[in-house]
Amino acid sequence: MQIYIDSADINDIKRAAEVNLCDGVTTNPTLAAKAGKDYNQVLKEICSIIKGPVSAETISPNADGMVKEGVAFSKIAKNIIIKVPMTSEGMKACQRLTKQGIKVNVTLCFSANQALLAAKSGAFIISPFVGRLDDVGEVGMDLIKDIRLIYDNYDFKTQILVASVRNTNHVLEAAKIGADIATVPYSVFEQLFKHSLTDAGIKKFLEDWEKVPKKK
Repeated sequence: MQIYIDSADINDIKRAAEVNLCDGVTTNPTLAAKAGKDYNQVLKEICSIIKGPVSAETISPNADGMVKEGVAFSKIAKNIIIKVPMTSEGMKACQRLTKQGIKVNVTLCFSANQALLAAKSGAFIISPFVGRLDDVGEVGMDLIKDIRLIYDNYDFKTQILVASVRNTNHVLEAAKIGADIATVPYSVFEQLFKHSLTDAGIKKFLEDWEKVPKKK
């Protein structure tokens, strides 16, 4: 399973890239605003660090606007993927962009039916938001199971990207189900390396090392 970083923080993205375990990045204008940077500049900087897919989100409510924005974003770098929302206008844009050879990430997916329509529209990636479903009392990972089943039934090539990841258990469950990608905040990425027994083992090793007689 691929792991993307969901961020516009260049420092976090650089740190993730340094361990060669960041396969791509998802970002949006909201994250760029939090970082206090121009969105296009953020995309350029990210694409200079990450060679894998970098998702750039459109903001227009209609297909014509999404396509226009998408074409402009695609010129920033070859690895830009265009994010459009799971709406009828978004699906029109997805079909038009795909026909132009521009890969599309359909975002804000909350049902298996939506995922089915995205795949039929030629989406390169579908982004179900598991954390937000958990927030309203549903089990977000159940949606990933349903989408995996449907896509396998019909051999859809659309990749399942688990979004709105809140914790490492979301990542684990995504991998067990067979999702293609999980996009995670840098804080969750860091937690994937952690285990209390690992920390305890390192501490014990260092303590024992200090007790070993050293040649003078």
